[in-house]
Amino acid sequence: MKGAAYDLLGVTRVYDGRRVLSVRELAVQEGEILAVVGPNGSGKSTLLRLLNFLEPCSAGEITYFGRRIEYPPPLDLRREVTMVFQRPILINGTVRDNLAYPLRLRSLQNRDRVEGLLAQFGLERLASASARKLSVGEYQRVALARALAAFPRVLLLDEPTANLDPYSVALIEGIVQSVRAAGRTTQVLITHNVFQAKRLADRVVMLLEGDVIEAGNTRHFFDDPRDPRTAAFVRGEMVY
Repeated sequence: MKGAAYDLLGVTRVYDGRRVLSVRELAVQEGEILAVVGPNGSGKSTLLRLLNFLEPCSAGEITYFGRRIEYPPPLDLRREVTMVFQRPILINGTVRDNLAYPLRLRSLQNRDRVEGLLAQFGLERLASASARKLSVGEYQRVALARALAAFPRVLLLDEPTANLDPYSVALIEGIVQSVRAAGRTTQVLITHNVFQAKRLADRVVMLLEGDVIEAGNTRHFFDDPRDPRTAAFVRGEMVY
């Protein structure tokens, strides 16, 4: 039986005296896709940064697969979690170089894995192309493929399909679903697209002004929300 990938208890994050995130209690279950929704400035990206061990919480406790996280965490834990930023940065070199990079860091054999990712993401014809000359959709696909190259235990996605064409959106969503079906990787997805959250997520969390105001399985979140602010957000209304 699978347990929790993360447990957050009494977690807050404060910047310059201003509280930007407060999570009384939240679990991310192993192998699930958890979508995090909410308006701009609600604390979504801050939550992802804490889950990625990029910064410490100001108070509270984060447990990762039963292991309490002390900051900074050891390298072995950091390498288990990968993140695709809304504006990712690729290394100089070709698309193939970028996919091989995380494998080289871990001294892993990479040829078969890289070729498989090129095919899976529809990037074969771009394998030798400069990563700096890609379209926005191609760039984002390479960033996601690179994040998956070393079989991460957790994949964090910050608006991975923002401003992409429909083909790229469909391809990336298909990859996210296939990763879930494989059952090896827990995924946390930030999205402003409630339809995307409904399509992809097992559970959905809504943040508003740094607070978790609703968390539940996807069907109940959209069809029978407990909080009226959640209901308004799902209807597309302003909840600032």
